[in-house]
Amino acid sequence: MKAQLPILFVAISICIFLGCKDNLKKEEQVTQPNLLVIMTDEHNFRTLGCYRETLTQEEAYIWGEGLVVETPNIDFLAQNGVLFSKFYAVAPLCSPSRSSFVSGLYPHHTGVEQNDSPMHDTIVTFAEVLRKKGYATGYAGKWHLDGTGKPQWEPERDFGFSDNRFMFNRGHWKKVMDTPEGPLIDAVDSLDGFTYDLNDANDKSYMTDYLTDKTLDFIKKNKEKPFCYMLSYPDPHGPDTVRSPYDTMYTDMQFTPPATYYKEDKDLPSWASKTEKEIDQSQYFGMVKCIDDNIGRLIEYLKVNNLLDNTIIVFTSDHGDLRGEHQRRNKGVPLEASAKVPFIVYAESLKQKRGKVENAFNSVDFAPSILGLMGYNSEHKMEGIDFSELIKEPKSKSQWRNFTVMRSSGNAKTKWIAAVTSRYKLVLSESDLPWLLDLEQNPQETINYINVPENRNVVRELAQDLKDYADQHKDPFLQNTVLAEFIPKLINP
Repeated sequence: MKAQLPILFVAISICIFLGCKDNLKKEEQVTQPNLLVIMTDEHNFRTLGCYRETLTQEEAYIWGEGLVVETPNIDFLAQNGVLFSKFYAVAPLCSPSRSSFVSGLYPHHTGVEQNDSPMHDTIVTFAEVLRKKGYATGYAGKWHLDGTGKPQWEPERDFGFSDNRFMFNRGHWKKVMDTPEGPLIDAVDSLDGFTYDLNDANDKSYMTDYLTDKTLDFIKKNKEKPFCYMLSYPDPHGPDTVRSPYDTMYTDMQFTPPATYYKEDKDLPSWASKTEKEIDQSQYFGMVKCIDDNIGRLIEYLKVNNLLDNTIIVFTSDHGDLRGEHQRRNKGVPLEASAKVPFIVYAESLKQKRGKVENAFNSVDFAPSILGLMGYNSEHKMEGIDFSELIKEPKSKSQWRNFTVMRSSGNAKTKWIAAVTSRYKLVLSESDLPWLLDLEQNPQETINYINVPENRNVVRELAQDLKDYADQHKDPFLQNTVLAEFIPKLINP
């Protein structure tokens, strides 16, 4: 009997050790942060209270003094997280921007240099990295990376977003319903098929509400394990229509044209010429308010179910919308309201270090940064900068390089590329002489400072940055092109 005691002791010790090991594994799984990425479409940053706080009165109220939509839920994320005031779409157009956002690669390496192009099969997204780490992954909303299919629910290629039942490829549909075969657009024209009509959409069938419900369903199902979900609202992209009661909330506002509306065309480059005269923002504001209210639903659910403290929430957009600035709408140009997007990172760990980052970054930098923040690395190449340490310590921004790049789409009528810092933009265009914008001296972006002697070094440095970018990333825009010919002349005039 005595001889058996050591064996029994060893056996018990092994069991205790294995039990502790199992508990450690469970603890590790619990502490893996969840990730909720919320992306809007064509979102003007001035409609968010947290971004208006970063602007002067003149810049914050461009449609009239006091004419704003309140966004308390998005503001909550910013007030308790990190707000990036100079985050840009690498290309201010849906598909190229989205491809870079999910992959960490420049558009010319994703296969998506223009809208409606299918992303390369070989692309590895941040979701695929997390899926391999044991995360439940999913996606709801507009995708726009699988070619021309419209709406094309649940694309065959999920790129790591395993539950993509409520992902659709293209379109800005307003009303949707569930069927035994899956989601279906609930507005049909006998001649044209599915339409963007509201068709009396309500708080269950309106697309913003519907996608929020599907996101909540996913979280409920997967809240006992680490999850990664991307919610991609097709609003506030046009058409400018929204369900009741949001459709009448702002109709009494008397919107006025932004100051840049009246700038003479003769003084502007081709990428800032006038194209539109629409200035009413009432339905656009309504779409933004509906989005904010639905984000409030998500935050509340995470709070009530004790998930908020272990969930990283990212709020951003694929590109902006000029909304009457420069007498233009939509996107596609290097002007602020077209190319700058909201980018907010919320996490419980950031509350004590919350702040604002003014360094310039773009869509390419998201994937490596969010993975870095979560403690993971991709085994596949990513070209973006991992600024996760800057998210953790926003006050260290002076130690970080303040430079990024943005460009037009591959099939733009006039191709352009820009070197960008928090203050300057050097814009090279096929149809214009180079422009230097100084956002500190002229936030309206109506004056060319390229020939100001004091800016000589700024121009030289930005041109050199573009050359270094071209050498490293082989951007075809700067390979034996008219744009490339500008660079040596700007470095050594």
